[in-house]
Amino acid sequence: MTNYETTLPIEKVFRDPIHQYIHVEHRLILDLINSKEFQRLRRIKQLGTSSFTFHAAEHSRFGHSLGVYEITRRICNFFERNFSIKDDPEKGWDDKERLVALCAALLHDVGHGPYSHTFEGIFNTNHEAITIEIITSETTEINEILRQVSSDFPEKVASVISKTYPNQQVVQLISSQIDADRMDYLLRDAYYTGTEYGTFDLTRILRVIRPYKHGITFQFNGMHAVEDYIVSRYQMYMQIYFHPVSRGMEVILDHLLKRGKFLYQNDPEFFTNYSPLLIPFLKNDYTLTDYLKLDDGVLNTAFLSWADHSDTTLSDLAKRFLHRRPFKSVTFNDKTKDQIPVLQQLIREVGFDPDNYTAINSSYDLPYDFYAPTKNKHRTQIELMESDGSLVELSKASDLVAALAGQTKGDQRFYFPKEMLATKEASSYTLFEEQIVAFNRHIHNGGIKEN
Repeated sequence: MTNYETTLPIEKVFRDPIHQYIHVEHRLILDLINSKEFQRLRRIKQLGTSSFTFHAAEHSRFGHSLGVYEITRRICNFFERNFSIKDDPEKGWDDKERLVALCAALLHDVGHGPYSHTFEGIFNTNHEAITIEIITSETTEINEILRQVSSDFPEKVASVISKTYPNQQVVQLISSQIDADRMDYLLRDAYYTGTEYGTFDLTRILRVIRPYKHGITFQFNGMHAVEDYIVSRYQMYMQIYFHPVSRGMEVILDHLLKRGKFLYQNDPEFFTNYSPLLIPFLKNDYTLTDYLKLDDGVLNTAFLSWADHSDTTLSDLAKRFLHRRPFKSVTFNDKTKDQIPVLQQLIREVGFDPDNYTAINSSYDLPYDFYAPTKNKHRTQIELMESDGSLVELSKASDLVAALAGQTKGDQRFYFPKEMLATKEASSYTLFEEQIVAFNRHIHNGGIKEN
């Protein structure tokens, strides 16, 4: 047994608003937390543009990653105490898996970049692939620390994140429809957004969770706590993650990054002088070292320079993002989408290029998925364990979950500059408002639906 596999003489703790204390018992975990790649997560917001809507949502991926680790640690303790493989060789928990589970929980988001999902769409990065590269590349401090356990330990941790690790109990603790990752971000995001939508009874869930041969399950009499979690997750997506104003800021960020990437082709000197850390991405020729230099501050500093660029579109988009001037939006459906070109033409007539100042944004989520053999892909379904040890899929036991199961929730929105609604003098603007009113009436039998 290496020093990294033994526990610290005295545990270290982190104060946390969600879990009170986060307990670090292994030198390995403490060293991973102190690695430069993990410390970078302090400089990346967990919720990206949501802080433009919920002002207190400034928390980082660092805090979330610690929270996922803590929930996983508690589950490992509970499994070892009550469901050890020593007592149940077929379905029990093998505590030799603890270290790989804790490391995967801690490091599952280490590959996230600034404004992660929007950035990924523009520059073709993938945070999961980069997470695996950070863990397995011998150039990183994280890899060096993990190799102190064994030469193949980094690959084991990475395989949990890629869901190829042979022990599905470990995989499902980190990635399933009810896992340590989701449990932490729902509670944490609810806390920092000042809302109650994401709250659920974590204590009860951590009492009814069970290991079994093919993964994790939940005691049947804990079904209501699991239902509460499913509904909370649904509410958080509808009310927080899919908030139209946050999406309006994402649209501006998306157009801003696209415009910067386009202008770099003709004006590389400006970007080299004022956005040097973004050059590898603007050139589409970046390394892991380049990626690890990025954080929210790098992008925001670049945008401050871009606001002074001679290109009026780049400058305007940068100012809209920096000064929180989100695009407005209207929902549409298959019956009304043919009116979008009419709205785009009106926008063009008053001087806004629709390519840079409009967008179609769709946000959908599946609150709960159940196994369907005819589907190519499905999520790991939630199983409830009866008193006799038999399993029943959640939506078959819960009418509440059955009502949500398999149904995709969300909407499609057309985004446009707020100015189109703000100026009454110009006839084109007035015509736009009239068109929007008719557009909404057709869908909602009402007036303009503000975002």
